[in-house]
Amino acid sequence: MADLSDKTIIITGASSGLGAAMARLLSAQGANLILGARRLDNLKTLKSELPSSAEVMACDVTKEEDVNQLAQLALDTFGRIDVLINNAGVMPLSFFAEKKLDEWNRMIDVNIRGVLHGIAAVMDTMQTQKSGHIINIASVAGHVVTPSAGVYSATKYAVRAISEGLRQESRGYLRTTIISPGAVTSELTQSISNEKIAQGINKLYEDAIDANAIARSVLYAIEQPSDVDVNEIIVRPTKQAL
Repeated sequence: MADLSDKTIIITGASSGLGAAMARLLSAQGANLILGARRLDNLKTLKSELPSSAEVMACDVTKEEDVNQLAQLALDTFGRIDVLINNAGVMPLSFFAEKKLDEWNRMIDVNIRGVLHGIAAVMDTMQTQKSGHIINIASVAGHVVTPSAGVYSATKYAVRAISEGLRQESRGYLRTTIISPGAVTSELTQSISNEKIAQGINKLYEDAIDANAIARSVLYAIEQPSDVDVNEIIVRPTKQAL
């Protein structure tokens, strides 16, 4: 396994699920971690379990100032930012006819604006360092659209577009990776308010793989030599059809 003791890594949405799994695996490799999420108590508990240096902060990625403060915490504590993992995301699926605009706007704010806030917060530092790695967690829904997932898919297609644009603009000093999970054990499905949709998703998630599968994909991308840029990884359960 890689020695990441020289890496400072920021993870958003780190209080549970994919983010917490990433934190545990990367910490085991010696990385210095800055962990942000809305649930500070969960972050503090997670920090107490980690073997490497870590700092935590309450962070709502929809708020630009929160994400800027998270990046500043990394600089104040460790002096650099090597990797940003834009992991925070929400998935309240619904049909268009339900007109759940609050849920649609929440997905846009977290899944798109949150990613942009993260990129903006670290860009100057990574340009100055002439190195850095931004990992954006997208979704299989960013590759295929299904009923009830139209808005969610739109946000994840946007994440892929943002990532590719960033890659093209930043060649030579910045690595960019899109990781698109399929059904993975997390709290993502708990925000679905339509009972019929929730039942269908829960059926799909009976074959969900562990969050560690995504954490290992993140580690794989990070541990490559500096001249190797792993641009996109899709990770599905073997049984998943779409």
